[in-house]
Amino acid sequence: MRLRRSRSNSPSFDTGATARRRLFRRGTYSLFGEILDWMLAPLLFLWPISIIVTYDVASRIADQPYDKALGDQVRALAGQVHVLPSGSVRVDLPASALRVLRTDTEDTVYFQIVSPRGTLLAGDAEVPSLPQGTRLGSADIQYRDDAVQGEDIRVAYMPVFVDQATGTHVLVQVAETRHKRDALSSRIVSGVLLPQFAIIPLAVVLVWFGLSRGIAPLNRLQSMIRERRPGDLSPVAEDSVPEEVRPVVMAFNDMMARLEDNLHAQRRFIADAAHQMRTPIAGLKMQMELARQEAARFDAAPSVRRSIEQAEKGAERAARLINQLLALARAESSSEKVHVFERLDLNGLVREVLGDYVPIALARGIDLGAEMDDQPVWLEATPIMLFELVSNLVDNAVKYTPGGGAVTVSVTSMDDEGMAVLRVRDNGPGVPEEEREQIFERFYRVLGTGAEGSGLGLSIVREIAELHGGTVALGPNEDGIGTVVTVRLPLPVAQ
Repeated sequence: MRLRRSRSNSPSFDTGATARRRLFRRGTYSLFGEILDWMLAPLLFLWPISIIVTYDVASRIADQPYDKALGDQVRALAGQVHVLPSGSVRVDLPASALRVLRTDTEDTVYFQIVSPRGTLLAGDAEVPSLPQGTRLGSADIQYRDDAVQGEDIRVAYMPVFVDQATGTHVLVQVAETRHKRDALSSRIVSGVLLPQFAIIPLAVVLVWFGLSRGIAPLNRLQSMIRERRPGDLSPVAEDSVPEEVRPVVMAFNDMMARLEDNLHAQRRFIADAAHQMRTPIAGLKMQMELARQEAARFDAAPSVRRSIEQAEKGAERAARLINQLLALARAESSSEKVHVFERLDLNGLVREVLGDYVPIALARGIDLGAEMDDQPVWLEATPIMLFELVSNLVDNAVKYTPGGGAVTVSVTSMDDEGMAVLRVRDNGPGVPEEEREQIFERFYRVLGTGAEGSGLGLSIVREIAELHGGTVALGPNEDGIGTVVTVRLPLPVAQ
């Protein structure tokens, strides 16, 4: 066995909880987006309604001061209407009063004084008459909206009673267009709506911020579950989650408890199967050994000896297959109590495995070597599982490398991705590129190699690597002959 030491100056790391995260598949449904939609959609729906209501209110507010001025003008005109003792009506309109009515530069002002018989006494004939059915029971000023030549106007009117008993009256009306009113209402609407253009985006930001703070406990719960080890089935503390999420957490804990029971049953089955299978295989191997010794003692026929040797090899293969199946079952089990993660040195474990395979390699004339640093490469792993991973890689390499070949195991403390890298190189027949992914399937074997095996070795390697949060890849050797299996395992988080 050769031991080559590289000159890597990779830093060592302190032990700590290994950062292993399993990404959850994200669906198109988002609780955050759903709540945000239900909060903002009504806001966007109500905003146009608020614009309409604001415009209506602004029109009413704009009408108040101008209605007062219009009413004053009606009273002034009504003061110029005189009822004579004979019952006739006289209107005295001085030129100054007419100038006051005609001096508005923004709106057109109309006035009209109509006799009880409907005769125009003074003013403009364009002013519309009162609608049918309008009742004038008092001398108060009243207002209405109307139109003159297709233009909207505001009309103030009041009766000047000639005979209160009969209701005979002179109708005084003053009307003006709505230019000033519309301009004022537009300024009011602009003053109200323009701040909303700043308030609504600010409200959206505040709602988003409030929702983010509101669902922060859910994010913490998500992070807490993601950061668990793959096999950590302990319950989530129910007092650390909001009341609304507590039923979900309780159901999750109940599911974890049921899963724990199932895994306990699986662990008991593995232990019982290991005992029940290994015991008869060990007895069979012992009987084959005794038979071989007896055949040699009594000089049995060559055919008998060959049969005994084949039976011994079959027992060895059965024992190896059973061990691999049990190892695969342990690797697939996610129980934290089955896989106790400990601090271990990858270099020391590789040396231990190579020590077991040195006799086999020497017997086949294979140069078995290692490339690693003097400094340990610490990992958080299950010793039994990681030992099985390295053993399967070395066993495959030695098994498929022809006599006179070379197998090299190298360990790199940290690569560009912050992972410990274990590589096993051989110069065997290699694996065709189209079969490099299929080789990790159970019981799949490359044809034409001539080596015995069950096709479980690399399946076990992948299961154990994924159990530890790592990856495994298969590629060609650098010199073009043979295969390189690369396993990347996460290093502990530096304390």
